[in-house]
Amino acid sequence: MKKAGQVVLFRFPQTDLEEGKLRPALLVAKLPGEYDDWLICMISSQTRHYVVGFDEMVRETDEDFVQSGLKVASVIRVGRLAVVSGDILLGAIGEISPERLSRVKQRLASWLSSS
Repeated sequence: MKKAGQVVLFRFPQTDLEEGKLRPALLVAKLPGEYDDWLICMISSQTRHYVVGFDEMVRETDEDFVQSGLKVASVIRVGRLAVVSGDILLGAIGEISPERLSRVKQRLASWLSSS
């Protein structure tokens, strides 16, 4: 069963809408309504893309790193969002802590309300 905070595998589309590589993504929230649609954000091992105060870094020394299912330090790219049908997600590999999920949601909400 899918739930917010899970790290799933997904072919995240490129900005030009071409199919992307298989990569991890964070389930942020299920959209309201009858459909199994989810707001997700990309997770990247390219930590040089980390935006301080906006993105969320997951390091090997973090308490929830092992349970995240990530293999290396990675950045949750808060601004790299998509809404996808749950049936195209390729399964969960792990989960982040509730505190980390809360920070991601707070940063997203703060960014959207300030724009």
